[in-house]
Amino acid sequence: MRRADERTVRYEPTSVKDLLVEMKDTAELLIDLSYSAVLHASPTVAHEVVELEHRMDALQMQARMSLMLAARNPNEAETLAPVLGVIAAADKVADAAGDIAKIVTEEIGLPDAMRGALSAGVETLVRGTVSADSAYAGRSLDAIDLESETGVRVIAVRRDEDWILNPGPTTRLKAGDVTLLRGPEAGVAEVYPELSGEPFDPEPPAEPAIDDLERAVDSIVLMKNLSELAVDLAYGSVLFDNEELAEEVSNLEIEVDALQSRFEAWTLRAAAEADDPVSLRGLIHLGVATEEISDAALAITEGVRRDLDVHPVVEMAVQESDEIISRTIVGEGSDLDGTAVADGVPATDISTSVLAVRRPEEGWLVGPDIDTTLRGGDVIIAKGTRTSAEEFDALAA
Repeated sequence: MRRADERTVRYEPTSVKDLLVEMKDTAELLIDLSYSAVLHASPTVAHEVVELEHRMDALQMQARMSLMLAARNPNEAETLAPVLGVIAAADKVADAAGDIAKIVTEEIGLPDAMRGALSAGVETLVRGTVSADSAYAGRSLDAIDLESETGVRVIAVRRDEDWILNPGPTTRLKAGDVTLLRGPEAGVAEVYPELSGEPFDPEPPAEPAIDDLERAVDSIVLMKNLSELAVDLAYGSVLFDNEELAEEVSNLEIEVDALQSRFEAWTLRAAAEADDPVSLRGLIHLGVATEEISDAALAITEGVRRDLDVHPVVEMAVQESDEIISRTIVGEGSDLDGTAVADGVPATDISTSVLAVRRPEEGWLVGPDIDTTLRGGDVIIAKGTRTSAEEFDALAA
């Protein structure tokens, strides 16, 4: 079915490599924003999910046009087929994120108490428009230095219909920019009025009304983290033609399926205790959409799992990448065995960030603030430079 507000997309001579990178960043941001819209009951953030979904639609169409022009013979068609698969899977991610946002925009229903219980474990995310008289207007993020002063990060900027994903220190804010701010509530309460000229007025958290709410909250946060990691690893497996990363995406997909089943069972039990069982409808909606994201991540890896050759356009993207994602198994008695990890960085001289740990008997430890001690047999998913990845592997051997 065609969307009522469908926007015209015309061919532009754009690098497929650049389109793939932007689609990856857009997919990851879509997942993040859609969950944040639900967990914080934010219609404004849900609106940005819709806007970003339109951007993803345009990126997909441009990528398909460029790939059609690039396929000049059967051999090239064979190597481009997996790239088309990546584009189709990105569409599934965007649609699933949009479905999650609909829990807010269409008021599908979610227990208010669940959002209240999340305040301690999930940072606040708000949308703010830079006012003309804001002290931040016309200044770079480096000059404003929000993160070190308040702990608040600008994770994206929308300027009219253009998006600035992963804005860096040199990104300059302008009056009228729509910014997405993330950080502790106290920091957001300080930054938001200065940026937008409007008061920051969050809704007070509701009191828990359903037993075992904490387990449900933990499940939702874990499902979100696993979905984000699966998409990140899926793109990494394609960009670096890495079968080991593709295998971990498969492991994550299995974990999300199992988690969804447990979550649905909890929801059905909770319905018997809820004053309004319909208010739990959004939970089932959320679980289904999350499972679709993990399925899409697995679809992205299809070309790698089938051992199809990577098209040169993907190799070009890899060659220009400053960071890579790696999979490392900690050997018994190795230098990493017994090493502490705090805030995602292992206690070594290697500049590598740990994204996740898969522990054979305990499952996945995921999140930006991993605080654990590595053990022999742990499977580490990490991000760093090529050199640091090689040194990290040496320590694990």
